[in-house]
Amino acid sequence: MTELYPEIEPYEHGLLPVGDGHEIHWEVCGNPDGKPAVFLHGGPGGGSAPAHRRLFDPERYRIVLLDQRGCGRSRPHCAHDADAGLAANTTWHLVADLERLREHLGIERWLVFGGSWGSTLALAYAETHPGRVSELVLRGIWTMRRKELDWFYGGAAGCLFPERWERFLEPVPPRRRDGDLIAAYHDLLFDPDPAVHRPAAVAWSTWEADTITVRRRPELVEQFSDPEYALAFARIENHYCAHGGWFTGDQLLRDAGRLAGIPAVLIHGRHDVCTPPVGAWEVHRALPGSELIMVEDAGHAFDEPGILRELLRATDTFAST
Repeated sequence: MTELYPEIEPYEHGLLPVGDGHEIHWEVCGNPDGKPAVFLHGGPGGGSAPAHRRLFDPERYRIVLLDQRGCGRSRPHCAHDADAGLAANTTWHLVADLERLREHLGIERWLVFGGSWGSTLALAYAETHPGRVSELVLRGIWTMRRKELDWFYGGAAGCLFPERWERFLEPVPPRRRDGDLIAAYHDLLFDPDPAVHRPAAVAWSTWEADTITVRRRPELVEQFSDPEYALAFARIENHYCAHGGWFTGDQLLRDAGRLAGIPAVLIHGRHDVCTPPVGAWEVHRALPGSELIMVEDAGHAFDEPGILRELLRATDTFAST
């Protein structure tokens, strides 16, 4: 199967207060008596989308989607408020939010599906609460280690896309272009002047949109260029990158042994520039019994044909376990 399941609408949704002034938006669709699965979106700051519901057979899954703190339909929203409670927006707050949502929905254990940043959060959640995870499906694996951040935001990936890298550098003052670009962008994105933070947000977001597919997709770049979407996405993602995800070194690899016995499928594009394949390989080696599928003709995006085929195969396989 290489096509998404048909479009569906949620039968239940709401805003869940999670503390610190935050409310996270959640929804449930599919079969109320089906196998529970939670989808963790990327970014951080990307938000969930209707297409994400369609990665699961709605006849066999109870499908849970949420928008993480500060983005999507959750409140407060980082595009409208530069602070938006970012002091209380860390990986470990998101892990706690997932547990609150699981308890709120009365779910004992669920399949955890995460792509890109969602794979990072999925690993952090599973290593913290392994007894609540039935299976893991991870795509575009990212551990947010320094070498991965340096690859994408330090100039190495720019060697493959020099003209796009030049556009990424445009908002940055020339004197800072050879330094820490994550720090430079942090100052730009949180500058109170819209004439400063808006173009910086679009440049940050479109650098990602311009590099996550094997063939450039103008409609994807346009989506990431929307000022409101770009501002929340860029501010939150930069906030997480600047803090290294609040991980200590190779924490996600070091703690992977806690996941022994949890079936896990790792799906990664061979030509993934955004999250280089070395991360998937190293997680696979650290994760007992995991299956790694390296899709030879794909990049980072979930809906590239080879990636999509393997994601659907994984969710179909786990639907009956």
